[in-house]
Amino acid sequence: MQVPIKEQVVQLLKSIETGDMKPVAYINAEKYIQHNLSVGDGLAGFGAVLQQLPVGSAKVNTIRVLQDGDFVVTHTEYNFFGPKIGFDVFRFENGKIVEHWDNLQETPSTPNPSGHSMTDGDNTIKDVEKTASNKKLVSDFVDDVLVNGKLEKLASYFDGDHYIQHNPAIADGLSGLGAALKYLAEQGITMKYTQVHKVLGEGNFVLVISEGEFAGKPTSFYDLFRVQNGKIAEHWDTMETIPAKPDWKNQNGKFGF
Repeated sequence: MQVPIKEQVVQLLKSIETGDMKPVAYINAEKYIQHNLSVGDGLAGFGAVLQQLPVGSAKVNTIRVLQDGDFVVTHTEYNFFGPKIGFDVFRFENGKIVEHWDNLQETPSTPNPSGHSMTDGDNTIKDVEKTASNKKLVSDFVDDVLVNGKLEKLASYFDGDHYIQHNPAIADGLSGLGAALKYLAEQGITMKYTQVHKVLGEGNFVLVISEGEFAGKPTSFYDLFRVQNGKIAEHWDTMETIPAKPDWKNQNGKFGF
C-alpha cells in the first residue's frame, strides 16, 4: 500500500535523526533538484551533508504538515548543526520527491514579547473547502501590505487586535505589529518584500514564499498564516539571508518555482 505523501515527507525528515535509510527511497534519485544553496545538488548533495553531522546530534520534530496538490509543506524544529526552525517544501512527481526548498532560522533562546515560540500554537487543519478563498485572502494581504506597503488596508485583514504572532521579535496583535514596524523604521532597518514566488495552502493554513531584503541583505521570507472566519488569526515565519552566488553549492536558485 502506497504511503501518503505527507507521511513520506515526515518519515524522510525523521530519518535525518534516526539514520534510517529506507525513506530515501521516496526520492527520485535521477531527478532530485535541491534549492537549499548550502547543499550540493541531487541525492549526493543531501548525503554529503548528513555525513558531516556529528553522530547522534540531529533532532527532528515536525509540528505541521500541509499538502497542496503535488507539494507538501512541513514546519519543523531541528537540531541540525545547532537548533533551527525550518519550513521545507517538497514537490512530488509520479509519487516520488523530485524537488526541495527550505528556509531555516536559528531558534531563539527566549520566547517572543507575548511568550510564544516560533512553532507553538494551533496545528489542526480544518475548513479544507475554503482553501482557495483562504489562499486568495493571504495572497492579497501579502501583495497589498508587505509588497506594496498599503498600510491603510492592514486592519481589514484582521479581526481587530486578535492576532497571534510567533515571530521572535514581535508581540501579538496589530498593535504589536505596528510597534515592531515603527521600531524598525526608527532604527533605519529596512524590510522589503519585492516578489512573491509561491503560495501553498491547505484549509485554514497558507504558506507564502517571498523574496526581498532585510537590513540591506537579500532575504528569503517564508510566512505561514492561519485563517479563521475570513481573517488572518495567527502567523509563523522564518527569514534567511540568501548567500552570494559564488557561495552557492548548487546553481538551482533559492526559489525557481
